Amino acid sequence: MTFKEEIYNNFVRDFSSVLREKTNNLEISKLIFLCIGTDRVTGDSFGPLVGYKLKYLFKNEKNVEIIGSLDNIICRHNILKIINDIENLYDEPFLIAIDAAISNKTDIGRIVVSKDKMNVGSSLNNKNIYVGNMSIKGIVSKDFHNPKYNFKLLQNTSLNLVMKMADSVVQGICDVINV
Repeated sequence: MTFKEEIYNNFVRDFSSVLREKTNNLEISKLIFLCIGTDRVTGDSFGPLVGYKLKYLFKNEKNVEIIGSLDNIICRHNILKIINDIENLYDEPFLIAIDAAISNKTDIGRIVVSKDKMNVGSSLNNKNIYVGNMSIKGIVSKDFHNPKYNFKLLQNTSLNLVMKMADSVVQGICDVINV
């Protein structure tokens, strides 16, 4: 099994399990993917790349909304406004937060699906902003517990790694949701 196949298989297993558990018996008006990050930092482009690809694939789906892409960046500067807009525009949405993350060296390349909210920007010592009914994190780099060094590493992360992870997440989401 190749690296990309392993990433994909693990993601599909985890995503379908958590999504099923979290949405069981819920009335959901809209499934929203909130794709967080920026295209100005390679390692942080995971969320916008996923959003860019999902936007195209879900363009005709009325019950699915993609917020955040390469064309419409969601980052620490505008995320509170975006969260407020979502709360005002949608009744009973189910929000899936997607962002890049850093962890220990052995986790690089993993896609972590969590039934918990995402703490946006925690590795760079940004204020704690928790978002989502569940979250998807792409581990793109090692955490050195030093915000300046972590940012430098995110700037120099392999675009090839980020693209492979984004492709796996997009394909997995489409397969699980049957689009």
